[in-house]
Amino acid sequence: MKIAIVGCGSRHQMFRDSVIQDYADKHDIVALCDTNAHRLNQAAEAASKPGTNGVATYLAQDFDRLITEQKPDTVVVATPDFLHADYIVRAFEAGCDVICEKPLTIDLTRLKMIVDAQARTGRKVKVTFNYRYSPARTQIRELIASGTIGTVTAVDFRWHLDRVHGADYFRRWHRQKENSGGLLVHKSTHHFDLLNWWLSTVPTEVFASGRRVFYRPEMAVELGLEGRGSRCADCPVADKCDFRLDLAADQNLKSLYLDAEGDDGYFRDRCVFDAEIGIEDTMQAHIRYASGVTANYTLTAYSPWEGLEIKFQGTKGDITHRHVEVHGVFGGERAHADEDAISTELHLAGQLPRMLEVPKAKGHHGGADPVMLGYIFDPENMEPDRYNRASDHVGGSWSILTGIAANASIETGSVVHIEQMLRARGIVLPR
Repeated sequence: MKIAIVGCGSRHQMFRDSVIQDYADKHDIVALCDTNAHRLNQAAEAASKPGTNGVATYLAQDFDRLITEQKPDTVVVATPDFLHADYIVRAFEAGCDVICEKPLTIDLTRLKMIVDAQARTGRKVKVTFNYRYSPARTQIRELIASGTIGTVTAVDFRWHLDRVHGADYFRRWHRQKENSGGLLVHKSTHHFDLLNWWLSTVPTEVFASGRRVFYRPEMAVELGLEGRGSRCADCPVADKCDFRLDLAADQNLKSLYLDAEGDDGYFRDRCVFDAEIGIEDTMQAHIRYASGVTANYTLTAYSPWEGLEIKFQGTKGDITHRHVEVHGVFGGERAHADEDAISTELHLAGQLPRMLEVPKAKGHHGGADPVMLGYIFDPENMEPDRYNRASDHVGGSWSILTGIAANASIETGSVVHIEQMLRARGIVLPR
């Protein structure tokens, strides 16, 4: 397969390295594309095979020429979220399939563009929901599908982002909804996709609340950061700020962003307390599903620890699943949890609760990434996937619709009916 990658920031590295390190005998990266010449050249150097002329590079404005000259079979889209739809549609129209980073896109206008182009061209897009491939998350799917706790009736799902990972969304391009859709789309698409997949259903109604309570100027004052600058690199109070990001101290961040600033003026280390930030850091949603299940969902971006807590209530009992990814942040360092930080408790009616053995695997995201990449780049040598973990434009669409509806509910203060929302935009999706 001939592959072109669009977007050469940190997200593209997983796909690039997987192809050149694990599947070079099956696939070729024929082109790279980015808005930033520095990052583009750096990515090309990393992707080039010894003894070859290297990988062709194209600036973003030359994407159509890339397609014409290199004729890729598949385009990997790893750009900022608001650009996904444009590249997906142009790739479809050129006869290419697509592998897309999550989220599929960020709003209904762009979603309609993708759905219509897919129907028109018949091309395929794979949305890379790596959480589905984690052995621990797959175990949950198997327990629910087998009827272990009977019919699932209600879910409580809490996701905690700590003060390193969570804060990072407030200094990058994600900090504006027009770029990312906010955390309810950019981040929560993973979680809403898991709920859709675990429960084998789709959302119908959403009522949500959200606000920015921590990453704001008033908190900077409370933390003694008066006189702060607009970015960490030249901030007068950086030495006493727990949220400082030193790009120069991390070689990967330095080469990807600090050294690339001269090309486009993008600053990777903007102050997390800026007044101009347009996304929430505290969000809750009540979700109703077509199957009758209801779910309460909470996301916070300033937790003292990182991970998830989820409880499935069923007619025969309940499942409680917890994963502590990071114990906390101490002196600016993240204390990562060990392999035993994932637990799943099964409590059936009339029985004592019991802890289940949680399957494990090596690799990023709880062993999920190597499995997902195997199904993407070497499916013929993978076992048939009885869990249906692959996600196309339909799964990708339903995963963002909960977040898009939640954003609309926050704005209006009303319950949002997803089918009505889709009908108003002329978007037709199978369930």
